[in-house]
Amino acid sequence: MLRPAGERDAGQVRRFAVESEALGAAFDDADSPYLTAYPGQAWPVDSTVAVASLRLHDTLLPARFGGTVERWLDGVRQRLDPRTGLLPHRVTPDTGEPVEVARGTSQSIIQRFLVDIDPDFAREQYTVFRDRYVVTPLGLGPTTREYPEGMDGPADVDSGPLPLGVSLSATVVTIGAAQVRGDASLARGIANYGELLGVPVSTPWTKRYALGAVPIGDAFVAWSKTARPWVAKPQDPPPAHLSGWWRLPLLSLLLLVGAAPWLPALRRWWRRRRAAAVAGAPASALGEDRLPAAR
Repeated sequence: MLRPAGERDAGQVRRFAVESEALGAAFDDADSPYLTAYPGQAWPVDSTVAVASLRLHDTLLPARFGGTVERWLDGVRQRLDPRTGLLPHRVTPDTGEPVEVARGTSQSIIQRFLVDIDPDFAREQYTVFRDRYVVTPLGLGPTTREYPEGMDGPADVDSGPLPLGVSLSATVVTIGAAQVRGDASLARGIANYGELLGVPVSTPWTKRYALGAVPIGDAFVAWSKTARPWVAKPQDPPPAHLSGWWRLPLLSLLLLVGAAPWLPALRRWWRRRRAAAVAGAPASALGEDRLPAAR
Protein backbone atom coordinates (compact mmCIF):
# COMPACT_ATOMS: atom_id res chain seq x y z
CA MET A 1 0.00 0.00 0.00
CA LEU A 2 2.86 2.38 0.76
CA ARG A 3 4.65 1.72 -2.52
CA PRO A 4 3.58 2.89 -5.98
CA ALA A 5 2.06 0.05 -8.01
CA GLY A 6 5.11 -0.29 -10.26
CA GLU A 7 7.50 -0.68 -7.31
CA ARG A 8 5.66 -3.37 -5.35
CA ASP A 9 7.28 -6.71 -4.71
CA ALA A 10 5.70 -9.09 -7.23
CA GLY A 11 5.95 -12.07 -4.89
CA GLN A 12 4.14 -10.23 -2.10
CA VAL A 13 1.42 -9.11 -4.51
CA ARG A 14 0.86 -12.70 -5.70
CA ARG A 15 0.75 -13.99 -2.13
CA PHE A 16 -1.74 -11.30 -1.11
CA ALA A 17 -3.97 -12.14 -4.09
CA VAL A 18 -3.87 -15.90 -3.45
CA GLU A 19 -4.57 -15.59 0.27
CA SER A 20 -7.36 -13.07 -0.37
CA GLU A 21 -8.95 -15.54 -2.80
CA ALA A 22 -8.82 -18.26 -0.14
CA LEU A 23 -10.40 -15.96 2.43
CA GLY A 24 -13.13 -14.86 0.03
CA ALA A 25 -13.96 -18.46 -0.88
CA ALA A 26 -14.15 -19.42 2.80
CA PHE A 27 -16.62 -16.63 3.54
CA ASP A 28 -18.70 -17.47 0.45
CA ASP A 29 -18.96 -21.13 1.48
CA ALA A 30 -19.73 -20.54 5.15
CA ASP A 31 -23.22 -20.47 6.68
CA SER A 32 -21.94 -18.01 9.29
CA PRO A 33 -20.29 -14.62 8.74
CA TYR A 34 -17.71 -15.67 11.32
CA LEU A 35 -15.15 -18.23 10.24
CA THR A 36 -13.80 -20.84 12.63
CA ALA A 37 -10.52 -19.58 14.10
CA TYR A 38 -9.72 -22.64 16.24
CA PRO A 39 -11.34 -26.08 16.08
CA GLY A 40 -14.95 -25.63 17.15
CA GLN A 41 -14.50 -21.97 18.13
CA ALA A 42 -15.20 -18.66 16.39
CA TRP A 43 -14.68 -15.02 17.39
CA PRO A 44 -16.17 -12.20 15.27
CA VAL A 45 -13.11 -10.00 15.77
CA ASP A 46 -10.98 -12.40 13.70
CA SER A 47 -13.38 -12.33 10.75
CA THR A 48 -13.68 -8.53 10.97
CA VAL A 49 -9.94 -8.15 10.39
CA ALA A 50 -10.11 -10.68 7.53
CA VAL A 51 -12.95 -8.84 5.77
CA ALA A 52 -11.10 -5.54 6.18
CA SER A 53 -8.21 -7.24 4.36
CA LEU A 54 -10.58 -8.11 1.47
CA ARG A 55 -11.56 -4.45 1.27
CA LEU A 56 -7.89 -3.57 1.12
CA HIS A 57 -7.43 -6.08 -1.71
CA ASP A 58 -10.18 -4.40 -3.72
CA THR A 59 -8.48 -1.05 -3.20
CA LEU A 60 -4.99 -2.14 -4.27
CA LEU A 61 -5.84 -4.77 -6.89
CA PRO A 62 -8.75 -5.35 -9.31
CA ALA A 63 -11.92 -5.53 -7.20
CA ARG A 64 -13.55 -8.94 -6.81
CA PHE A 65 -14.88 -9.25 -3.24
CA GLY A 66 -17.61 -6.61 -3.12
CA GLY A 67 -20.40 -9.19 -3.03
CA THR A 68 -18.60 -11.22 -0.37
CA VAL A 69 -18.28 -8.18 1.87
CA GLU A 70 -21.93 -7.15 1.43
CA ARG A 71 -23.14 -10.64 2.31
CA TRP A 72 -20.88 -10.58 5.34
CA LEU A 73 -22.37 -7.29 6.51
CA ASP A 74 -25.91 -8.61 6.07
CA GLY A 75 -25.05 -11.69 8.13
CA VAL A 76 -23.42 -9.60 10.84
CA ARG A 77 -26.43 -7.29 11.21
CA GLN A 78 -28.65 -10.33 11.74
CA ARG A 79 -26.43 -11.72 14.51
CA LEU A 80 -25.62 -8.79 16.78
CA ASP A 81 -25.29 -9.25 20.53
CA PRO A 82 -28.84 -8.73 21.87
CA ARG A 83 -27.62 -7.08 25.07
CA THR A 84 -25.50 -4.34 23.48
CA GLY A 85 -26.32 -4.28 19.76
CA LEU A 86 -22.61 -4.81 18.97
CA LEU A 87 -20.76 -7.69 17.36
CA PRO A 88 -20.56 -10.40 20.03
CA HIS A 89 -17.32 -11.58 21.58
CA ARG A 90 -17.79 -15.27 20.76
CA VAL A 91 -20.30 -17.14 18.57
CA THR A 92 -21.30 -20.66 17.65
CA PRO A 93 -18.97 -21.83 14.86
CA ASP A 94 -21.69 -23.31 12.65
CA THR A 95 -24.40 -20.60 12.70
CA GLY A 96 -22.63 -17.54 14.10
CA GLU A 97 -25.26 -16.99 16.79
CA PRO A 98 -23.96 -15.01 19.80
CA VAL A 99 -22.90 -17.02 22.84
CA GLU A 100 -20.96 -14.34 24.71
CA VAL A 101 -21.69 -10.66 25.25
CA ALA A 102 -19.60 -8.06 23.42
CA ARG A 103 -16.35 -7.43 25.30
CA GLY A 104 -13.86 -4.59 25.30
CA THR A 105 -10.81 -6.59 24.22
CA SER A 106 -12.46 -7.65 20.97
CA GLN A 107 -14.56 -4.52 20.45
CA SER A 108 -11.58 -2.19 20.54
CA ILE A 109 -10.05 -4.14 17.63
CA ILE A 110 -13.36 -4.48 15.77
CA GLN A 111 -13.86 -0.71 15.92
CA ARG A 112 -10.33 -0.22 14.58
CA PHE A 113 -11.06 -2.25 11.40
CA LEU A 114 -14.81 -1.94 10.84
CA VAL A 115 -14.40 1.57 9.47
CA ASP A 116 -12.61 0.15 6.40
CA ILE A 117 -15.48 -2.27 5.74
CA ASP A 118 -18.49 0.04 6.05
CA PRO A 119 -17.96 3.55 7.49
CA ASP A 120 -21.67 4.15 8.18
CA PHE A 121 -22.17 0.87 10.03
CA ALA A 122 -18.89 1.49 11.83
CA ARG A 123 -20.09 4.90 13.00
CA GLU A 124 -23.20 3.35 14.57
CA GLN A 125 -21.20 0.59 16.22
CA TYR A 126 -18.50 2.94 17.51
CA THR A 127 -21.04 5.24 19.15
CA VAL A 128 -22.62 2.33 21.03
CA PHE A 129 -19.21 0.95 22.02
CA ARG A 130 -18.05 4.30 23.33
CA ASP A 131 -21.24 4.89 25.31
CA ARG A 132 -21.31 1.41 26.89
CA TYR A 133 -17.62 0.67 27.44
CA VAL A 134 -15.56 3.89 27.72
CA VAL A 135 -15.76 5.08 31.32
CA THR A 136 -13.86 7.21 33.85
CA PRO A 137 -13.57 5.11 37.03
CA LEU A 138 -13.46 7.27 40.16
CA GLY A 139 -13.69 10.25 37.81
CA LEU A 140 -9.94 10.14 37.15
CA GLY A 141 -9.48 9.35 33.47
CA PRO A 142 -10.87 7.57 30.38
CA THR A 143 -10.53 3.78 30.24
CA THR A 144 -12.28 0.85 28.53
CA ARG A 145 -14.34 -1.71 30.40
CA GLU A 146 -14.12 -5.37 29.46
CA TYR A 147 -17.86 -5.84 29.98
CA PRO A 148 -20.63 -3.28 29.39
CA GLU A 149 -21.59 -0.99 32.23
CA GLY A 150 -23.80 -2.79 34.71
CA MET A 151 -22.22 -6.17 34.03
CA ASP A 152 -19.10 -7.86 35.38
CA GLY A 153 -17.40 -11.05 34.31
CA PRO A 154 -14.19 -13.04 34.58
CA ALA A 155 -10.82 -11.89 33.29
CA ASP A 156 -8.79 -13.96 30.83
CA VAL A 157 -5.42 -13.94 29.10
CA ASP A 158 -6.58 -11.32 26.58
CA SER A 159 -8.17 -8.88 28.99
CA GLY A 160 -5.61 -9.21 31.78
CA PRO A 161 -6.67 -8.23 35.32
CA LEU A 162 -9.85 -6.15 35.52
CA PRO A 163 -9.46 -3.50 38.25
CA LEU A 164 -12.82 -1.74 38.58
CA GLY A 165 -13.90 -3.71 35.50
CA VAL A 166 -11.30 -2.04 33.26
CA SER A 167 -9.10 -3.89 30.77
CA LEU A 168 -5.73 -2.20 30.28
CA SER A 169 -5.14 -3.90 26.92
CA ALA A 170 -8.56 -2.85 25.60
CA THR A 171 -7.94 0.69 26.84
CA VAL A 172 -4.69 0.97 24.87
CA VAL A 173 -6.24 -0.45 21.68
CA THR A 174 -9.16 1.97 22.02
CA ILE A 175 -6.71 4.76 21.19
CA GLY A 176 -6.46 3.33 17.66
CA ALA A 177 -10.22 2.82 17.40
CA ALA A 178 -10.77 6.46 18.38
CA GLN A 179 -8.17 7.72 15.92
CA VAL A 180 -9.65 5.98 12.88
CA ARG A 181 -13.06 7.40 13.82
CA GLY A 182 -11.66 10.94 14.04
CA ASP A 183 -12.33 10.99 17.79
CA ALA A 184 -9.13 12.86 18.56
CA SER A 185 -10.18 14.11 22.01
CA LEU A 186 -10.76 10.59 23.30
CA ALA A 187 -7.56 9.26 21.72
CA ARG A 188 -5.55 12.07 23.32
CA GLY A 189 -7.31 11.65 26.65
CA ILE A 190 -6.53 7.94 26.92
CA ALA A 191 -2.95 8.53 25.74
CA ASN A 192 -2.45 11.31 28.31
CA TYR A 193 -3.86 9.16 31.09
CA GLY A 194 -1.55 6.36 29.98
CA GLU A 195 1.45 8.62 30.43
CA LEU A 196 0.67 8.61 34.14
CA LEU A 197 -0.52 5.05 34.71
CA GLY A 198 1.84 3.47 32.17
CA VAL A 199 4.98 4.38 34.16
CA PRO A 200 7.00 5.27 31.04
CA VAL A 201 10.79 5.24 31.04
CA SER A 202 12.49 7.29 28.33
CA THR A 203 16.04 7.36 26.99
CA PRO A 204 17.43 9.47 24.14
CA TRP A 205 16.56 6.59 21.79
CA THR A 206 13.61 4.68 23.24
CA LYS A 207 10.48 4.92 25.33
CA ARG A 208 9.11 1.94 27.22
CA TYR A 209 6.03 1.61 29.36
CA ALA A 210 5.57 -0.41 32.57
CA LEU A 211 9.29 0.19 33.23
CA GLY A 212 10.02 -1.90 30.12
CA ALA A 213 8.70 -5.09 31.73
CA VAL A 214 5.88 -5.73 29.20
CA PRO A 215 7.19 -5.34 25.62
CA ILE A 216 3.87 -6.40 24.09
CA GLY A 217 2.33 -3.38 25.80
CA ASP A 218 4.81 -1.10 24.03
CA ALA A 219 3.82 -2.71 20.71
CA PHE A 220 0.14 -2.10 21.45
CA VAL A 221 0.82 1.56 22.23
CA ALA A 222 2.86 2.09 19.05
CA TRP A 223 0.26 0.33 16.89
CA SER A 224 -2.63 2.27 18.41
CA LYS A 225 -1.02 5.70 18.27
CA THR A 226 -0.20 5.27 14.56
CA ALA A 227 -3.61 3.84 13.57
CA ARG A 228 -5.14 5.31 10.43
CA PRO A 229 -7.90 4.02 8.12
CA TRP A 230 -6.47 1.90 5.29
CA VAL A 231 -9.34 2.24 2.86
CA ALA A 232 -11.90 4.68 4.26
CA LYS A 233 -11.54 8.40 3.85
CA PRO A 234 -10.75 10.45 6.98
CA GLN A 235 -13.80 10.42 9.23
CA ASP A 236 -15.74 13.37 10.58
CA PRO A 237 -15.32 13.47 14.35
CA PRO A 238 -18.27 12.17 16.38
CA PRO A 239 -19.82 14.29 19.14
CA ALA A 240 -17.37 14.66 22.00
CA HIS A 241 -17.63 11.96 24.64
CA LEU A 242 -14.92 13.22 26.97
CA SER A 243 -15.39 16.48 28.85
CA GLY A 244 -12.68 19.06 28.49
CA TRP A 245 -12.55 19.15 32.30
CA TRP A 246 -11.77 15.46 32.72
CA ARG A 247 -8.24 16.23 33.97
CA LEU A 248 -9.43 18.39 36.89
CA PRO A 249 -10.20 15.55 39.38
CA LEU A 250 -6.96 13.79 38.44
CA LEU A 251 -4.86 16.94 38.83
CA SER A 252 -6.55 17.68 42.18
CA LEU A 253 -5.69 14.20 43.40
CA LEU A 254 -2.08 14.53 42.23
CA LEU A 255 -1.83 17.90 44.00
CA LEU A 256 -3.04 16.33 47.26
CA VAL A 257 -0.63 13.42 46.90
CA GLY A 258 2.24 15.79 46.20
CA ALA A 259 1.35 18.01 49.16
CA ALA A 260 0.83 15.17 51.65
CA PRO A 261 4.54 14.73 52.60
CA TRP A 262 4.75 18.44 53.38
CA LEU A 263 1.73 18.59 55.68
CA PRO A 264 3.59 17.71 58.94
CA ALA A 265 6.21 20.38 58.27
CA LEU A 266 3.51 22.92 57.41
CA ARG A 267 1.65 22.04 60.61
CA ARG A 268 4.79 22.54 62.73
CA TRP A 269 5.51 25.84 60.98
CA TRP A 270 1.99 27.04 61.62
CA ARG A 271 2.17 26.10 65.32
CA ARG A 272 5.50 27.92 65.77
CA ARG A 273 4.10 30.97 64.07
CA ARG A 274 1.04 31.03 66.32
CA ALA A 275 3.17 30.48 69.42
CA ALA A 276 5.46 33.36 68.42
CA ALA A 277 2.46 35.58 67.78
CA VAL A 278 0.97 34.76 71.17
CA ALA A 279 4.28 35.33 73.00
CA GLY A 280 4.85 38.71 71.42
CA ALA A 281 1.27 40.01 71.65
CA PRO A 282 0.39 42.87 74.11
CA ALA A 283 -1.60 41.99 77.20
CA SER A 284 -4.78 43.59 75.89
CA ALA A 285 -4.62 41.38 72.82
CA LEU A 286 -4.55 38.31 75.07
CA GLY A 287 -7.46 39.51 77.15
CA GLU A 288 -5.30 39.92 80.32
CA ASP A 289 -6.81 43.29 81.14
CA ARG A 290 -10.03 41.48 81.85
CA LEU A 291 -8.45 39.11 84.43
CA PRO A 292 -7.09 41.26 87.34
CA ALA A 293 -7.66 38.55 89.94
CA ALA A 294 -5.47 36.14 88.00
CA ARG A 295 -2.43 38.42 88.56
